[in-house]
Amino acid sequence: MTLNCAEIGAVYKIEQMELPQKTERRLEALGMTHGTRIQVINTKDRGTMIIKVRGTRFAIGRDISENIQVSEVNA
Repeated sequence: MTLNCAEIGAVYKIEQMELPQKTERRLEALGMTHGTRIQVINTKDRGTMIIKVRGTRFAIGRDISENIQVSEVNA
């Protein structure tokens, strides 16, 4: 499933990112790499998501979250 379909509070693992190279490299520099666990903290009206990656919170837009494949992590 894609990250934009994720539920608030759930933990997911990044499987694949299909983004422009510049955007993908920036996310990797922030710690969002293949296999990284992320948690969805909140979602906003226009598709912006607040996520927690390796202890850091940041926001990503819908255009980015639609292109990140994730799988749910069972606790």
